[in-house]
Amino acid sequence: MTVTEVVAALIVREGRILICRRPAHKARAHLWEFAGGKVEPGETKREALVRECREELAVTLNVGDVYAEVTHAYPDLTIHLTLFFASIAAGEVRALEHEEVRWARPEELPALPFCPADEGIVKRIAKELS
Repeated sequence: MTVTEVVAALIVREGRILICRRPAHKARAHLWEFAGGKVEPGETKREALVRECREELAVTLNVGDVYAEVTHAYPDLTIHLTLFFASIAAGEVRALEHEEVRWARPEELPALPFCPADEGIVKRIAKELS
């Protein structure tokens, strides 16, 4: 099976983490996730993350180190997710593709319904960043 490379941003501001709720028309509808998306051919992971956040949130990112990596098999695809520390370099967050975006405290995250690939990372964040 082909593995799809996916990138996401762990953006922390004033002790809160930016999370996004998937829209109704996409797979894993209404579940929470970190901002990001698929890596396109010819892109580096960091380039893909900057592009996705510009397209989905109207912000430009500074991308830092990798926080976590996980491979997860969904019924429709298998992903390799790389979560990077990132900060907003320019722009104000707008929900251009998600049904909701919000800033949540790390300890709040485990109580929210996240995409299955993110669940282990969410527990780690709650433990390490609270």
